[in-house]
Amino acid sequence: MAKTRISISLDEEHAERIRQHAERAGMDVSAYLVNAATRQMAEVEAAEAQFARIDSEIAAANAAADSLPALPEVTPDDLTEEERREVEEAMALVYGTDPSATQSGHAA
Repeated sequence: MAKTRISISLDEEHAERIRQHAERAGMDVSAYLVNAATRQMAEVEAAEAQFARIDSEIAAANAAADSLPALPEVTPDDLTEEERREVEEAMALVYGTDPSATQSGHAA
């Protein structure tokens, strides 16, 4: 098989660390880098294969959601007092605000 040369640039500190690791592994730098890159590619391909089905389901769900009609706008007046409190508590969790610092439907 014909070989192709790939040139990379990196700072001296990284180059020296790679040389040391290659030496400890009993490899030259080229073999060490090819081994590391090949292992990384195999890990990525395995992860992609593992998640391919769920990625496909997510894409299908997003496409289906895009075709749904928009929901009507809900204003604070459309909510019960209990629903307003629940929204305020949820917003406090999201934004980290103190729920006691807000009044019904309005931020302090």
